[in-house]
Amino acid sequence: AAMSGRAKRGSTLVEFALISVVLFLVIFGALEMGRMVVVYTTLANAARVGARYAIVHGATNTGAGASGPNGPGSVAEIVAVVKDYAKGGLLNTNTLAVTVTYPDGGANGPGARVRVRAVYPYDPFTLLPIRVPLGSNSEGIITF
Repeated sequence: AAMSGRAKRGSTLVEFALISVVLFLVIFGALEMGRMVVVYTTLANAARVGARYAIVHGATNTGAGASGPNGPGSVAEIVAVVKDYAKGGLLNTNTLAVTVTYPDGGANGPGARVRVRAVYPYDPFTLLPIRVPLGSNSEGIITF
């Protein structure tokens, strides 16, 4: 038996309702993945900026910087540089954990390595209390 025009309109509405749920889930998932990539990229770049600051502010740095004299960098200064960069990417710096280590026996002189690790608890836009720790390492050799 053929369906009447009214029954066809009703079935179209039901089909749209079923498909729209899946469509909105896919769109939301794509947006959430994009947001997570932006947070991870900001985190990786913040660790890189911190490592770069550390390699040019070693124990023997005595040069004059653009904003006045500078000298050897401390772990607190490196952490501040990482958090300052991450703040520009809209990360909550209160939950950002930054670790600075000198793998070559704690030396802060030229030729020694410095490693900066940044870990951020990523909180997706869901009703579930999920926190995914995103982390990035950056390492360099101190030049000054």
